Amino acid sequence: MKTKKESYELVLKQVEAILSDETDLIANLANVSALLKTTFHFFWVGFYWVKNNELVLGPFQGPVACTRITKGKGVCGFTWVNEETSIVPDVSKFEGHIACSPHSKSEIVVPLIHQNTVVGVLDIDSDELDAFDSLDRYYLEKICQLLILQSLI
Repeated sequence: MKTKKESYELVLKQVEAILSDETDLIANLANVSALLKTTFHFFWVGFYWVKNNELVLGPFQGPVACTRITKGKGVCGFTWVNEETSIVPDVSKFEGHIACSPHSKSEIVVPLIHQNTVVGVLDIDSDELDAFDSLDRYYLEKICQLLILQSLI
């Protein structure tokens, strides 16, 4: 069985391969969502994109999700404002958490930054408490950087 680091290393190579053949942002976000969900069995994986000063749901894998999130609201909105990755070990203790699903227990949100502006976020929920750590942050940030470089240039 692979370690989490080994799994992320493989996912990183797979993301590079996906992005090398495709420049369409929506296609890439959809495939990266599916890859992360199936590899790590996260509860929910998806992207929100900044449109008209709110986060709008983009490609995702998992149950039905919140469609729009205002700036500063929930973990996604908090991450948008702070422009850095947020790891929440227990979402029930995060003030202002938006409960799209009662099954979500912990969350990591990574901002997608293009030209010093947050253009979207990668949001991942787990149905387990304290599911995310610095290793997740490191690799998910690398994946988001690749997405920005390949899809927006």
